[in-house]
Amino acid sequence: MDTNTKPISLVIAGINGRMGRASVQAISQNADIKLVAAYGREGATYTGKTVNELVGLIGKNGQAVTVQDSLQNCLSGLSSMPDVLLEFTQASSAVEHALKAIEKGIRVVIGTSGLTEDHLKELRQAINKTKVGVLVVPNFSVGAVLLMNFARQASKYYRNAEIVETHKLGKLDAPSGTAMHTAKIMSEEIEKSKYKFNESSANEHELLPGVRGGKLESGIRVHSLRLPGILSKQDVFLAGEGELLTLRHESHNTKCFEQGIVLAIKATAQLNSFVLGLDSIITD
Repeated sequence: MDTNTKPISLVIAGINGRMGRASVQAISQNADIKLVAAYGREGATYTGKTVNELVGLIGKNGQAVTVQDSLQNCLSGLSSMPDVLLEFTQASSAVEHALKAIEKGIRVVIGTSGLTEDHLKELRQAINKTKVGVLVVPNFSVGAVLLMNFARQASKYYRNAEIVETHKLGKLDAPSGTAMHTAKIMSEEIEKSKYKFNESSANEHELLPGVRGGKLESGIRVHSLRLPGILSKQDVFLAGEGELLTLRHESHNTKCFEQGIVLAIKATAQLNSFVLGLDSIITD
């Protein structure tokens, strides 16, 4: 980091969640980013602890930051507005927090899953007025982003495609944001063509409703599995006459998200528009 450049000041929402904790680890040794505030669920027993006590981190970044129970309480304790809000709560609250941050000139990274098209439209409208940027990231793993890019490239050559995403029990939304973003990228690749994925003259009949998965307008089918003993996995199957191409990415722990978290924060600190997906930052 340039010694004349101030570090990016950061607030983390959802600090006690899996991704909130991973974010503290990601920035703990990064001199370009300074954690200045953090908050979690209202009424939580961990409110009032320091971030380091909560996360069990030994280091400077977060050592003196006391966990609050709201964005408002975080901001009221700061002498100046932070540069970036990193949001890991739930879809409805994430949008609410993001809109409040945008009003105050704070750029936002949203890693929360389950955002709808209406949520994204609301964010775009707010950004168009303020020119305060927001980056929505379905998956912070660089490997997952590369898989999406490979799937996009392969979509030019294969007319049959299905996505199977697997997450741990307790994940609230299905399909995952990663699966939906992958499908979106693949669908955009064939948008100008005259065909859709999985076109068939067969009159299929589901003996069990939904057994063939959810079907998007582009024809891609998406399947969601929820199982214990796994963090996350995604398979993209693309098939042609006589061959099957399988793309797979697995996340075994939250360490795989740390590089993407840092990249997202740094990119958002200079962002004046709406961007969907880390792929917009790390791939051509």
